[in-house]
Amino acid sequence: MPNLKPRLNSYSLDSILVSKSNEWTLRRAALDYLARREYSFFELKQKLQMKFPIFESNAIHDVVCALRTENLQSDERFVESYSRSRKCRGFGYKHIQHSLCRKKIKQSEIDKQLAPDDPEWIEIAVNVIGKKRSGCESDHIDMFERSKITRFMEGRGFMPYQIKKAIDLSNRVD
Repeated sequence: MPNLKPRLNSYSLDSILVSKSNEWTLRRAALDYLARREYSFFELKQKLQMKFPIFESNAIHDVVCALRTENLQSDERFVESYSRSRKCRGFGYKHIQHSLCRKKIKQSEIDKQLAPDDPEWIEIAVNVIGKKRSGCESDHIDMFERSKITRFMEGRGFMPYQIKKAIDLSNRVD
């Protein structure tokens, strides 16, 4: 007869209570998270604190610091991965920078990966406008549509001069 007892995951409450001071459990959980994607130092600490509320925050901090020292966690890699992902999804510099600041990334780390005046932002903006206008019959962008696109692009984190340039490039006049 098969065992129908539900399986507990390796981080069940009983195993945590038994090994409350065991940092190995924290390390294993952190490595499981990092195996899936990059996390910022702050994010990884938050995730571990939510998963293991009975552990002291100092123990969690020590484990994440050890992972950073071993280069298993890196804010630089996180910024690179996150910014690449967001650029591909059509977000601008201001949006990405604000999101990274909320994740407690230092401005110096952000500046290493992102430049507000990079011409790539205009290419991204042109692509976003192209997707936004894909169903339009007219190639010309009138003033009403221009203001609509501008508001949308500002929400995406593009700067006014980037938006203007992208609209001008997208405005295919016959």
